[in-house]
Amino acid sequence: MEESRQESYMSEIDVVQNDLRNLLFNFNEYTKPEYPSKDQTQFIDTPMIYKEPYGVVLIIGAWNYPFLVTVLPIAGAIAAGNCIIIKPSEIAPASAQYISRNIPKYLDKDCYQVYNGGVAETTELLKEKFDYIFFTGSTAIGKIIQNAAAKNLTPTTLELGGKCPVYIDESVDMELTTKRIIWGKCLNLGQTCVGPDYILCSEKTQEEFISWTKRILTEFYGDNLKISPDLARIATNRHFNRLVSLLNNCNTALGGNIDSNERACVVCVVGLSVTLKQHIQSDVTIVLAR
Repeated sequence: MEESRQESYMSEIDVVQNDLRNLLFNFNEYTKPEYPSKDQTQFIDTPMIYKEPYGVVLIIGAWNYPFLVTVLPIAGAIAAGNCIIIKPSEIAPASAQYISRNIPKYLDKDCYQVYNGGVAETTELLKEKFDYIFFTGSTAIGKIIQNAAAKNLTPTTLELGGKCPVYIDESVDMELTTKRIIWGKCLNLGQTCVGPDYILCSEKTQEEFISWTKRILTEFYGDNLKISPDLARIATNRHFNRLVSLLNNCNTALGGNIDSNERACVVCVVGLSVTLKQHIQSDVTIVLAR
């Protein structure tokens, strides 16, 4: 996968740096014991809650933000006193190599290990018993991890993304609204779990939105989006082909240009003539390809 330099710094490196600063500034506060309220049966006592590490934590990173989504939970797990097995995503090999090369330089190898590999290696890894598992990725893989964790009653954090609708009514500032939606959609070329997936609006609003989208895309990325240094690329051929397949049964309102050699898929807006009045007060659904 190839993100633009600006996006990589803004959405991964800068976020990690700020989170680490916040963790260091507030570390003493985070580690203080908590003093819960007490009732009459505890009036002579002073109840306290001490925070303790879980033990050995398995952290499985994601491919769409391979540095951010891997390093942030590592920082939290270290601050809480845990040992960690780190599994970077094999779909982002450059980031996986960077993490596996640098973690041993700065962290104790007895406590922090990087484990690289694909599906087979991850399957073997999940057969081991951990004290906590942290995973970001798809629902399908999340179910596999949940089942593996359940065998040992291992607590988990599973961040599995979702679908993100946007509703636009006729009272909005359409230029500002379009800029925000297109920025959120085109960030990492839509490979973001909280990126907007579809828009619910009236037919009149649809035409205005599409008109503004044409102008905003040119403002953001120039006349030829494919050669823009600010536009990312799709991570894999499988993901690319799935996006291209969306063009088969829809009315393309804008975009539709693809380049399989670079996995550039500029299907920015797809208009579907869907009547939803019987369900919600909306005439048209606009699907933002992802």
